[in-house]
Amino acid sequence: MRICVLRGSAWAAILAMAVSVCGFASAPALVLRPEPAQDAPAKPSDQPASPAPPAKSAGKKQKDSATQSAEDQPKWDPLRAEKDLEVGQYYMRRGDVDAAIDRFQDAIEAKPGYAVPFRYLGEAQEKKGLKKQAVKSYKRYLDLYPHAEDKEKIQKKIDKLYKEIEKRKSE
Repeated sequence: MRICVLRGSAWAAILAMAVSVCGFASAPALVLRPEPAQDAPAKPSDQPASPAPPAKSAGKKQKDSATQSAEDQPKWDPLRAEKDLEVGQYYMRRGDVDAAIDRFQDAIEAKPGYAVPFRYLGEAQEKKGLKKQAVKSYKRYLDLYPHAEDKEKIQKKIDKLYKEIEKRKSE
């Protein structure tokens, strides 16, 4: 029996898949050896094998989202942000404003410096009657995207919401 030693994990995976899919009866035995990390320092035995979870503050209520509950979920994910925007717009068309707000907030978490989710979040908050939060979202949109094509329209919305907030305070 021949023993084939492969060091490249990609080659090993391809060969293993070919062996399992094609069902070679006379396939050589595979011995997979991981390549040693070139930059990685030796791990002391007194440290835990897995990283400790982030400390949660006792006073604040933390929102459960995909980025916080799944360790393998990357914090910055522009493709997920785009998908969250699409799904949020779908929910807005269907009239499910709460679900749309959640999706837009997830898009903001996935791509923090992205202005577009703030505009949609402001529209959803305005539709739900969350005027102060809508003003904050619209302002953040204009801060991130100062030369927006719809800058005047958004500024008019902000002014209108300010007047409604002031009117409600005086009553």
